[in-house]
Amino acid sequence: MIRHIKGQITAGKARFAIVVSRFNEFISSRLLEGAIDCLQRHGASDDQITVVWVPGACEIPPVARRLAQGGNYDAIICLGAVIRGQTGHYEAVFQQVVRGIGQINADCKTPAIFGVITCDTLEQAVDRAGTKMGNAGANAAMTAMELVNIIHQIQ
Repeated sequence: MIRHIKGQITAGKARFAIVVSRFNEFISSRLLEGAIDCLQRHGASDDQITVVWVPGACEIPPVARRLAQGGNYDAIICLGAVIRGQTGHYEAVFQQVVRGIGQINADCKTPAIFGVITCDTLEQAVDRAGTKMGNAGANAAMTAMELVNIIHQIQ
C-alpha cells in the first residue's frame, strides 16, 4: 500500500521564529500581523512565537540562519518587502535574500519559509499585505505549519 504523507495546518506544540524587516515597515508590519494571526488561529500560543526585527531585507538571512542553527524553533518565517520603485538595487537585494534563505534550507534542519514579497510598486505591496491579494505573511505561516507537520511525520 502506498503511504501518503500530508501536512496539517495546525501549530500543535511547534515553536516559530518570525524574522521581519523594519525597512518598509508599513508593509512588513501587516505581513507580521497576518502571520501571527494565522498561527494563533491554528492553535499557537504567544509563547510559541518569537518575533525578531532586523533593519532590512538583506539582514533577514543571517539572523534566520542563527535562529535555525540554534535548535530552539521548528520553523523560521522570513517576512519583508522589497519594492522596485523604492530602491535602485532591487535585483541585488532580492537575489541576496532568495539565495540566503535558500542556503539555510540546504544547510540546516530547521526550515526557513520565504515570505518576502517583491513588488514593482507600493500599491502592489499593499495588495499582498492584506488587501486584494490576501496576506503573504499568513500564507508563509500556513506553509510553516504544514511543513513542520510533514517533517515531524518523516523523522
